[in-house]
Amino acid sequence: MNQTYIEKTNELYRSVDQTQSEMIELWMKDVVFTPLWWLGIVLSIVPWVVWAFFHNKKSRNRMLFAGFGITIISSFFDFLGVQLGLWVYYYELIPWIPAYEPWNGTLVPVAILVLIEYKPSISPFLKGGVFAGFTAFIGEPFFEYIGLYKEINWNSFYSFPIYFSIFLVGYWLSRRNNFEIYWSLKSST
Repeated sequence: MNQTYIEKTNELYRSVDQTQSEMIELWMKDVVFTPLWWLGIVLSIVPWVVWAFFHNKKSRNRMLFAGFGITIISSFFDFLGVQLGLWVYYYELIPWIPAYEPWNGTLVPVAILVLIEYKPSISPFLKGGVFAGFTAFIGEPFFEYIGLYKEINWNSFYSFPIYFSIFLVGYWLSRRNNFEIYWSLKSST
């Protein structure tokens, strides 16, 4: 075993632990219960409630499956961007999650699910382009303008192909038909 490596790793983990403790203290003092924190709560709940009332109930399981996949992918890229120092968030709902979860867990998946269900005959590539354009060039700059987010080593143009790809993966996930088979077998027993 490389003892120097282990000692350096332990030292870095202590530094990370200290930094995280300071971030939590700062969050408790300056973030929780502020208007932008409450906005995050609203953005985490309201879109899902609205979607629950208006989506096609027959495809609920398929759409929730797609939404979960979208959330996982979006969160992964967001966590990666934060860890690589590409952007920073200032008003997280929970200080232990290094990304803006209302964006990854609600806004991105719900917007994609709505687009998938609305006018299903329209090309997914066209819908993906609209979603990516709106998200990268309107959503991100707006969140930066209101102070939730700041690009450090990033540009919204880089986001476009990522959002486009996330949309297409979400579309693909929504087209899986294993749910019909599962539910028809379950209801026949």
